[in-house]
Amino acid sequence: MLNHKKIIVVLPAFNAALTLEKTYHEIPFDIVDDVILTDDGSKDNTIETGQRLNIRHIIIHDENRGYGSNQKSCYSKALELGADIVIMLHPDYQYTPKLIYAMSSIIAYNVYPVVLGSRILGKGALKGGMPLYKYFFNRCLTLAQNILMTQKLSEYHTGYRAFSADVLRNINFTANSNDFLFDNEMLAQIFMKGYEIAEVTCPTIYFKEASVINFPRSVVYGLGVLRVSVQYRLHKWRLIKGKIYTNS
Repeated sequence: MLNHKKIIVVLPAFNAALTLEKTYHEIPFDIVDDVILTDDGSKDNTIETGQRLNIRHIIIHDENRGYGSNQKSCYSKALELGADIVIMLHPDYQYTPKLIYAMSSIIAYNVYPVVLGSRILGKGALKGGMPLYKYFFNRCLTLAQNILMTQKLSEYHTGYRAFSADVLRNINFTANSNDFLFDNEMLAQIFMKGYEIAEVTCPTIYFKEASVINFPRSVVYGLGVLRVSVQYRLHKWRLIKGKIYTNS
Protein backbone atom coordinates (compact mmCIF):
# COMPACT_ATOMS: atom_id res chain seq x y z
CA MET A 1 0.00 0.00 0.00
CA LEU A 2 0.89 3.63 -0.37
CA ASN A 3 -0.87 6.22 1.82
CA HIS A 4 -3.28 3.43 2.81
CA LYS A 5 -4.25 2.85 -0.85
CA LYS A 6 -4.33 -0.71 -2.18
CA ILE A 7 -2.28 -0.97 -5.38
CA ILE A 8 -2.93 -3.68 -7.97
CA VAL A 9 -0.85 -4.15 -11.13
CA VAL A 10 -2.66 -5.68 -14.10
CA LEU A 11 -0.75 -7.46 -16.86
CA PRO A 12 -2.74 -7.86 -20.11
CA ALA A 13 -0.76 -10.62 -21.82
CA PHE A 14 -0.64 -12.19 -25.26
CA ASN A 15 2.32 -14.46 -26.03
CA ALA A 16 4.39 -12.87 -23.26
CA ALA A 17 6.19 -15.99 -21.98
CA LEU A 18 9.65 -14.70 -22.93
CA THR A 19 9.30 -11.37 -21.10
CA LEU A 20 6.75 -11.93 -18.32
CA GLU A 21 9.25 -13.12 -15.72
CA LYS A 22 11.61 -10.18 -16.23
CA THR A 23 8.70 -7.75 -16.01
CA TYR A 24 7.27 -9.41 -12.91
CA HIS A 25 10.54 -9.42 -10.97
CA GLU A 26 10.91 -5.64 -11.39
CA ILE A 27 7.49 -4.86 -9.91
CA PRO A 28 8.04 -3.07 -6.57
CA PHE A 29 6.23 -5.39 -4.18
CA ASP A 30 7.06 -3.17 -1.23
CA ILE A 31 4.11 -1.02 -2.36
CA VAL A 32 2.22 -3.30 -4.79
CA ASP A 33 -0.37 -5.47 -3.04
CA ASP A 34 -1.43 -7.78 -5.83
CA VAL A 35 -0.94 -8.69 -9.50
CA ILE A 36 -3.50 -9.84 -12.06
CA LEU A 37 -2.38 -11.63 -15.22
CA THR A 38 -4.91 -11.96 -18.03
CA ASP A 39 -3.90 -14.27 -20.85
CA ASP A 40 -5.71 -13.49 -24.09
CA GLY A 41 -5.48 -16.84 -25.86
CA SER A 42 -1.68 -17.04 -26.01
CA LYS A 43 -0.06 -19.79 -28.08
CA ASP A 44 3.07 -19.93 -25.93
CA ASN A 45 3.70 -20.72 -22.25
CA THR A 46 2.44 -17.45 -20.79
CA ILE A 47 0.00 -19.19 -18.42
CA GLU A 48 2.59 -21.71 -17.24
CA THR A 49 5.08 -18.91 -16.64
CA GLY A 50 2.53 -17.00 -14.58
CA GLN A 51 1.77 -20.10 -12.53
CA ARG A 52 5.48 -20.73 -11.94
CA LEU A 53 5.81 -17.14 -10.68
CA ASN A 54 2.94 -17.86 -8.25
CA ILE A 55 0.78 -15.07 -9.62
CA ARG A 56 -2.38 -15.56 -7.58
CA HIS A 57 -4.89 -14.14 -10.04
CA ILE A 58 -4.65 -15.50 -13.57
CA ILE A 59 -7.58 -14.95 -15.92
CA ILE A 60 -7.58 -17.14 -19.01
CA HIS A 61 -9.33 -16.27 -22.26
CA ASP A 62 -9.70 -19.53 -24.17
CA GLU A 63 -9.45 -17.61 -27.44
CA ASN A 64 -7.97 -14.29 -28.46
CA ARG A 65 -10.62 -11.67 -27.77
CA GLY A 66 -8.51 -8.58 -28.40
CA TYR A 67 -6.41 -6.07 -26.48
CA GLY A 68 -9.43 -4.11 -25.26
CA SER A 69 -11.26 -7.19 -24.04
CA ASN A 70 -8.12 -8.21 -22.18
CA GLN A 71 -8.07 -4.91 -20.30
CA LYS A 72 -11.77 -5.15 -19.48
CA SER A 73 -11.10 -8.43 -17.69
CA CYS A 74 -8.11 -6.88 -15.87
CA TYR A 75 -9.93 -3.81 -14.58
CA SER A 76 -13.09 -5.68 -13.60
CA LYS A 77 -11.07 -8.13 -11.54
CA ALA A 78 -9.00 -5.36 -9.93
CA LEU A 79 -12.15 -3.55 -8.82
CA GLU A 80 -13.57 -6.83 -7.55
CA LEU A 81 -10.43 -7.28 -5.40
CA GLY A 82 -10.86 -3.83 -3.86
CA ALA A 83 -8.08 -1.92 -5.60
CA ASP A 84 -7.71 1.79 -4.88
CA ILE A 85 -5.07 2.26 -7.58
CA VAL A 86 -4.75 0.14 -10.73
CA ILE A 87 -1.55 0.14 -12.79
CA MET A 88 -1.76 -1.28 -16.31
CA LEU A 89 1.69 -2.59 -17.29
CA HIS A 90 2.43 -4.50 -20.48
CA PRO A 91 4.27 -7.75 -19.65
CA ASP A 92 6.41 -7.50 -22.80
CA TYR A 93 8.99 -5.38 -20.90
CA GLN A 94 8.63 -2.45 -23.29
CA TYR A 95 7.95 -0.21 -20.27
CA THR A 96 9.95 -0.28 -17.04
CA PRO A 97 8.06 -1.35 -13.89
CA LYS A 98 10.33 0.98 -11.92
CA LEU A 99 7.99 3.90 -12.66
CA ILE A 100 5.24 2.28 -10.62
CA TYR A 101 6.53 4.20 -7.57
CA ALA A 102 6.13 7.58 -9.25
CA MET A 103 2.83 6.84 -10.97
CA SER A 104 1.26 5.38 -7.82
CA SER A 105 2.41 8.29 -5.66
CA ILE A 106 0.72 10.87 -7.89
CA ILE A 107 -2.62 9.11 -7.40
CA ALA A 108 -2.15 7.97 -3.80
CA TYR A 109 -1.53 11.54 -2.62
CA ASN A 110 -4.43 12.97 -4.65
CA VAL A 111 -2.37 15.01 -7.09
CA TYR A 112 -4.01 13.55 -10.21
CA PRO A 113 -6.46 10.65 -10.64
CA VAL A 114 -4.86 9.27 -13.83
CA VAL A 115 -1.21 9.01 -14.85
CA LEU A 116 0.28 8.05 -18.22
CA GLY A 117 3.84 6.93 -18.84
CA SER A 118 4.76 9.02 -21.88
CA ARG A 119 7.38 7.86 -24.38
CA ILE A 120 7.27 11.22 -26.15
CA LEU A 121 8.23 13.45 -23.22
CA GLY A 122 12.01 13.65 -23.44
CA LYS A 123 13.70 11.45 -26.06
CA GLY A 124 12.68 8.03 -24.80
CA ALA A 125 10.79 6.87 -27.90
CA LEU A 126 13.42 7.25 -30.60
CA LYS A 127 16.26 6.46 -28.21
CA GLY A 128 14.52 3.21 -27.31
CA GLY A 129 14.12 2.18 -30.94
CA MET A 130 10.60 3.27 -31.84
CA PRO A 131 10.35 3.03 -35.65
CA LEU A 132 10.47 6.47 -37.23
CA TYR A 133 7.12 6.05 -39.02
CA LYS A 134 5.46 5.13 -35.71
CA TYR A 135 6.98 8.16 -34.02
CA PHE A 136 5.82 10.46 -36.85
CA PHE A 137 2.24 9.15 -36.84
CA ASN A 138 2.16 9.19 -33.03
CA ARG A 139 2.97 12.89 -33.05
CA CYS A 140 0.51 13.68 -35.85
CA LEU A 141 -2.35 11.76 -34.22
CA THR A 142 -1.63 13.30 -30.83
CA LEU A 143 -1.71 16.80 -32.33
CA ALA A 144 -5.06 16.12 -33.98
CA GLN A 145 -6.45 14.60 -30.79
CA ASN A 146 -5.32 17.53 -28.66
CA ILE A 147 -7.02 19.97 -31.04
CA LEU A 148 -10.27 18.01 -31.27
CA MET A 149 -10.41 17.24 -27.55
CA THR A 150 -8.90 20.56 -26.37
CA GLN A 151 -6.24 18.83 -24.29
CA LYS A 152 -2.42 18.99 -24.03
CA LEU A 153 -1.14 15.44 -23.69
CA SER A 154 2.25 14.55 -25.16
CA GLU A 155 0.83 11.21 -26.38
CA TYR A 156 -2.39 9.23 -26.28
CA HIS A 157 -0.92 5.89 -27.36
CA THR A 158 1.16 4.70 -24.44
CA GLY A 159 0.32 1.34 -22.89
CA TYR A 160 1.56 2.34 -19.44
CA ARG A 161 -1.31 3.75 -17.39
CA ALA A 162 -2.37 4.23 -13.78
CA PHE A 163 -5.90 4.90 -12.60
CA SER A 164 -7.70 5.71 -9.40
CA ALA A 165 -10.36 3.06 -8.85
CA ASP A 166 -12.91 5.90 -8.64
CA VAL A 167 -12.15 6.78 -12.26
CA LEU A 168 -12.63 3.19 -13.41
CA ARG A 169 -15.94 2.99 -11.56
CA ASN A 170 -17.19 6.26 -13.08
CA ILE A 171 -16.56 5.47 -16.75
CA ASN A 172 -18.23 2.77 -18.82
CA PHE A 173 -15.05 1.06 -20.02
CA THR A 174 -16.96 -2.15 -20.81
CA ALA A 175 -18.68 -0.29 -23.69
CA ASN A 176 -15.37 0.31 -25.44
CA SER A 177 -13.78 -1.53 -28.36
CA ASN A 178 -12.30 -4.98 -27.80
CA ASP A 179 -9.35 -4.00 -29.99
CA PHE A 180 -6.58 -1.38 -29.77
CA LEU A 181 -9.02 1.55 -29.92
CA PHE A 182 -9.95 0.72 -26.32
CA ASP A 183 -7.11 2.88 -24.96
CA ASN A 184 -8.19 6.00 -26.83
CA GLU A 185 -11.86 5.53 -26.05
CA MET A 186 -10.95 5.22 -22.40
CA LEU A 187 -9.04 8.51 -22.44
CA ALA A 188 -11.98 10.18 -24.20
CA GLN A 189 -14.30 8.91 -21.44
CA ILE A 190 -11.95 10.19 -18.76
CA PHE A 191 -11.79 13.65 -20.29
CA MET A 192 -15.55 13.67 -20.85
CA LYS A 193 -16.01 13.14 -17.09
CA GLY A 194 -13.77 16.13 -16.39
CA TYR A 195 -10.80 14.24 -14.92
CA GLU A 196 -7.28 15.58 -15.42
CA ILE A 197 -4.39 13.37 -16.54
CA ALA A 198 -0.75 13.61 -15.50
CA GLU A 199 2.20 12.32 -17.52
CA VAL A 200 5.63 11.08 -16.48
CA THR A 201 8.58 10.60 -18.80
CA CYS A 202 8.91 6.93 -19.63
CA PRO A 203 11.82 5.23 -21.40
CA THR A 204 10.80 2.45 -23.76
CA ILE A 205 12.56 -0.47 -25.37
CA TYR A 206 11.73 -1.90 -28.79
CA PHE A 207 13.07 -5.39 -29.39
CA LYS A 208 12.06 -8.60 -31.12
CA GLU A 209 9.93 -9.99 -28.28
CA ALA A 210 8.09 -6.72 -27.62
CA SER A 211 4.53 -6.62 -28.94
CA VAL A 212 3.87 -4.29 -31.87
CA ILE A 213 1.13 -3.88 -34.46
CA ASN A 214 2.08 -3.96 -38.13
CA PHE A 215 1.75 -1.07 -40.58
CA PRO A 216 -1.68 -2.00 -42.08
CA ARG A 217 -3.18 -2.38 -38.60
CA SER A 218 -1.50 0.88 -37.58
CA VAL A 219 -3.32 2.67 -40.41
CA VAL A 220 -6.66 1.19 -39.37
CA TYR A 221 -5.90 2.14 -35.76
CA GLY A 222 -5.01 5.72 -36.75
CA LEU A 223 -8.27 6.20 -38.65
CA GLY A 224 -10.17 4.80 -35.68
CA VAL A 225 -8.40 7.21 -33.33
CA LEU A 226 -9.46 10.16 -35.45
CA ARG A 227 -13.04 8.87 -35.48
CA VAL A 228 -13.05 8.65 -31.66
CA SER A 229 -11.76 12.21 -31.38
CA VAL A 230 -14.32 13.61 -33.85
CA GLN A 231 -17.13 11.78 -32.06
CA TYR A 232 -15.89 13.21 -28.76
CA ARG A 233 -16.09 16.74 -30.16
CA LEU A 234 -19.56 16.15 -31.66
CA HIS A 235 -20.78 14.72 -28.34
CA LYS A 236 -19.40 17.79 -26.55
CA TRP A 237 -21.34 19.98 -28.97
CA ARG A 238 -24.45 17.82 -28.34
CA LEU A 239 -24.72 17.00 -32.04
CA ILE A 240 -24.56 13.26 -31.39
CA LYS A 241 -24.82 11.02 -28.36
CA GLY A 242 -21.79 8.76 -28.01
CA LYS A 243 -22.73 5.40 -26.52
CA ILE A 244 -19.39 5.06 -24.71
CA TYR A 245 -20.22 8.12 -22.60
CA THR A 246 -23.31 6.60 -20.99
CA ASN A 247 -23.00 4.66 -17.75
CA SER A 248 -25.53 1.99 -18.64
